[in-house]
Amino acid sequence: MPEPGHLSPSVSLTVETCQSIADITRSDWERLAGRNNPFLRHEFLHALELSGCTRAETGWQPSHLVFRVNGELAGIAPAYLKTHSMGEYVFDWAWADAYQRHGLAYYPKLLIAIPFTPSQGPRLLLEPGLRQKLGPGQVPELLDSVMPQLGAHSWHLLFPDAADQALLTHEQELHRTGCQFHWHNRNYDGFDDFLAQLTSRKRKSIRKERRQVSEQGISFQRFHGRDIPDHVLSAFYVFYQATYLKRGQRPYLNRQFFELVRENLSEHLHLVMAVRDGEMIAGALFLNGANTLYGRYWGCLDEFNHLHFETCYYQGIELAIELGLTHFDAGAQGEHKLVRGFEPVITHSWHGIRHPGFREAIAAFTEDEAEHVAGYYEEALTLLPFRQRNGD
Repeated sequence: MPEPGHLSPSVSLTVETCQSIADITRSDWERLAGRNNPFLRHEFLHALELSGCTRAETGWQPSHLVFRVNGELAGIAPAYLKTHSMGEYVFDWAWADAYQRHGLAYYPKLLIAIPFTPSQGPRLLLEPGLRQKLGPGQVPELLDSVMPQLGAHSWHLLFPDAADQALLTHEQELHRTGCQFHWHNRNYDGFDDFLAQLTSRKRKSIRKERRQVSEQGISFQRFHGRDIPDHVLSAFYVFYQATYLKRGQRPYLNRQFFELVRENLSEHLHLVMAVRDGEMIAGALFLNGANTLYGRYWGCLDEFNHLHFETCYYQGIELAIELGLTHFDAGAQGEHKLVRGFEPVITHSWHGIRHPGFREAIAAFTEDEAEHVAGYYEEALTLLPFRQRNGD
């Protein structure tokens, strides 16, 4: 019998790519990915492809990984051949610029990730038996092996969970860290129960913010799944587009994508719409998994005091409590979340750089970056707004 962490010499483990998730049956995908995480659902990734959001023309050519043991399907991973670095939330623009200055091609690159989604979760969807037998460095070696057939110059695996991190940790690979802010539900019965855990000053500040939103004549309506009317989805999409257009960008997602999510992932979908004088003025879209609420997209046309905090964070906290979820991931970055009860969380990514000279330089960068992130995380812990045991 092979030792744990080692494949038998008689076992043939290979990886190949397919250019559409439709090439993998939904039953096979669900057998390996389950149905709890909305971003790993076959329907979610298929919606991105059917709507044209992930295709070669947008720089997101589907190249999903298929792992086989002795020719039998034993694992999958959502993957894309990228010709730019937009929509990833782990920024490598400086690396690409350095390649260009030296007359080298950085793109295309192989990205193992959920498009436009900076949320941690499984990325290597492997059968348990295979996962247990894989030794250190075997997954990176497999990823290295698939790059030549794709013409890729590097691979990048973003926001993996702890189980995948264990397979990726290897001295030859480049590991990056980042910091996000997430909210945790500690058995709260309601929003006031959460506020009671904060210092008096922070409680008053949040209550003031919420009161000022109400005093502007703004109220909120929630819509769920297939019960979201067309006119509500249309209003939300206008707000979503505005968020990108204000920054001079085109939105990553189109109306058809949201329609497909409403139709095929209704059990995960929630919309919170802000209303003033009978008109919808802003909206935020949330998806829920088994234990986590994900705040994903938001937008508004006009600016209102504290409206963003209320719509995206406080309404999200209320929704998470209402749904009995233990965790609220409200998206990337945002130090302003810290004083509102969100706590720092370290995120991870792994990178396979083929060029030896650039690999050495990037390794030095990631080491310095990790030290900075660790210091930032520790400082953030000292700024949490929660009461001490001895009172405020």
